[in-house]
Amino acid sequence: MLSKSPAFNLKAVLRETGLAADTLRAWERRYGLPTPQRTAGGHRLYSQYDIETIKWLIGRQAEGLSISRAVDRWNELIASGTDPLAESFSTNMIVPANFSNDTTLDNIRVEWIAACLNFSETHAEQALNKAFSISPVEAVCIEVLQKGMSEIGALWYENRASVQQEHFASGLAMRRLDALLSASPPPTRPQTVLVGCPPDEWHTFTPLLLSLLLRRRGMNVIYLGANVPGDRFAETALKVKANLVILVAQTLGSAAHLQHTALALAAQNVNTAFGGRIFNLRESMIEHIPGHFLGKSLELSIQEVEDILKGKKSTRELKIASQKYLVALHAFVAKRSQIESTIKEHVQPLMIAPENLNTGIHFLGNNIAAALQLGDLDHLSEEIEWLKSLLQMHESQPQELNHFMKAYSNAVDEHINGQGESIQTWLHTYASEIT
Repeated sequence: MLSKSPAFNLKAVLRETGLAADTLRAWERRYGLPTPQRTAGGHRLYSQYDIETIKWLIGRQAEGLSISRAVDRWNELIASGTDPLAESFSTNMIVPANFSNDTTLDNIRVEWIAACLNFSETHAEQALNKAFSISPVEAVCIEVLQKGMSEIGALWYENRASVQQEHFASGLAMRRLDALLSASPPPTRPQTVLVGCPPDEWHTFTPLLLSLLLRRRGMNVIYLGANVPGDRFAETALKVKANLVILVAQTLGSAAHLQHTALALAAQNVNTAFGGRIFNLRESMIEHIPGHFLGKSLELSIQEVEDILKGKKSTRELKIASQKYLVALHAFVAKRSQIESTIKEHVQPLMIAPENLNTGIHFLGNNIAAALQLGDLDHLSEEIEWLKSLLQMHESQPQELNHFMKAYSNAVDEHINGQGESIQTWLHTYASEIT
């Protein structure tokens, strides 16, 4: 049974629940929840029951209820003779809010993934509700939602989950993050942080989750979403007097757009930070992006943001792509349409639909241009695995991809001759490694 003896000061409660002090005081004043006792000097003292009450209210907000409706629900349960916390703690096992119960959340993540793969929204939501009832928002979002989406993505990559299942899970996760962000307390700190994705980046789970975690730390976070034109970032940052702009890219192509956006922000003296999957895979790419790299995990990113805002981080020296690569980039962009037309004329038909072949050609072209811009054609190696997976899903043989790469190389040689030598070398090398 939860103790109702006053034992925790305000600072301890804020640390355990992640709630802002102003928000907690407002709840006590307007709704009478929680109900701390006071010392002789007038300082609040909270019990373990008070702390779990706060967590229960936060959990109901995570489900989409307003704070007033959550309090009404609490009062309804109390009036009916039911302790709202009884079900969550029927096993008498209390999980401190500043620690995640890894075993429990791991099990819930398995439940959530299974529900998503079975297209069961009800069971997926029940799993999340259970997680929020025993652990803080931050732990659930990272341990269940983020890791769950990563595992489902891996299943899709291995052709063990369909794109429909991945989209279904993503839709549920994004809706929950949207609800949590909407239910977050008002900012309590003066810093304004702008978060969004550069052009051609449509994966918004990570930047939305980062926005939520920063908002829960009291920052004024303005979330711009996917595919934001580069000039709009600088325009908005100056308008809202942003202390920091955070850009997130997951693919090689969007990383190249991120570089352009970061350069535009740097020209306006706007403080910039960036991160995302592609930078974790290709660390050397970081040297070509102006601004601060946020690290390989959300936990590290949060601390990096805090250090940047405190002025503890200095900027790095920017590295520029070699002249050889810049010449190849200019020639490739100028002749790309002719190169791709030639490939379609000469490549032997593959065992996939023509529209998928066209997608593959366009995808490879975008990534060649991005790799040249970012100074290393080896950046292509990770991204080109997508093309291999596309062929494998259609039961194509490795020789077909080998033939495709060689046809692409010959088309590059035909249209840009010696200026495309670096592109040809990479394509031939990769083709030889396939077989």
